[in-house]
Amino acid sequence: MDAELTRSKAAMPAPDHVVDCAVYIDGQRLPKSWTHTEAMAELRRHDRGFIWIGLHEPDPADLHALAETFGLHELAVEDAITAHQRPKLQRFDNILFTVLKTVSYVQHASPTTTSEIVESGEIMAFLGKDFIITVRHGQHASLRDLRKELEATPDRLRAGPSAVLHAIAQRIIDNYLKVTEAFEADMDEIESLVFAPRSPISPEQMYLMKREVLELRRAVMPLAMPLHQLVKEDSALIPPEVRSYFRDVEDDLSTVAEEVASFDSLLTTLVDATLAKVTLQQNTDMRRITSWAAIIAVPTLAVGVYGMNFDYMPELHWRYGYPLVIAAIAVACLVLHRIFVRNRWL
Repeated sequence: MDAELTRSKAAMPAPDHVVDCAVYIDGQRLPKSWTHTEAMAELRRHDRGFIWIGLHEPDPADLHALAETFGLHELAVEDAITAHQRPKLQRFDNILFTVLKTVSYVQHASPTTTSEIVESGEIMAFLGKDFIITVRHGQHASLRDLRKELEATPDRLRAGPSAVLHAIAQRIIDNYLKVTEAFEADMDEIESLVFAPRSPISPEQMYLMKREVLELRRAVMPLAMPLHQLVKEDSALIPPEVRSYFRDVEDDLSTVAEEVASFDSLLTTLVDATLAKVTLQQNTDMRRITSWAAIIAVPTLAVGVYGMNFDYMPELHWRYGYPLVIAAIAVACLVLHRIFVRNRWL
């Protein structure tokens, strides 16, 4: 271990990417700022407790430095660097690598005036016997408040680093619930607009909502299997008392998944209703255009006939011929207009 510490001193994670590095002994945080090598040495000195290192969008060199000290698998490190991973749980020897998708609700005045409703990110966790390393991608879902909350309840931290992983998973699922509640309000507004007469809703806006539901679905649905593995698998890294708490997280995820599935189903119905409404509006517009075209055709026909300049035409040289033709055109147009209005074409 001393050799590992010596090798890693030459490569430390950049301070800009290290959110925090703390040592916890018997659930209490040791009052000092640590590098990862110093934290490991302190942990070995006490021979108990664990380390929690938090990173935000680290560089490859940052994770490679930690990989040397904590024995992180290169494939998991690569996934943590590149991000944009599906939620998953992988075991590498005595380390669990977990990917969790985070979501955030983008505040807006109306779902019809915004281009984004759900913003997504990722939190990846390397869980070992005496350490947990969290890697966050995205500008939301900070873990600072969660860390303070856990530090205020040492009994939870005494369970070890798996308690931190549970708290992170619970916080992410709670955010899912908040996002679905806010999204439900948008869905209600969209639904009322779709079925309101002369509403400004368009198919493009409906497809925007469909895209946002899909982004939410990509975060929620694939997470079911990793959580189920954490609950069912017998692992020394997840004590039985912590595993039971993951069952509650799994139940909450099921609730969110049902909500997202209902959003998807409702949006499909609303898209069909919107397209039917657009088609009906187009038919109404075509009937209106056709009606006016028929009315305009009457004077067009009369003017066209009398514009042929023949010498012998009915009433051509009669004093009242012109007023009579104008009156006949007006009466014919009025009769057509009344017929179209009665048939609700105009």
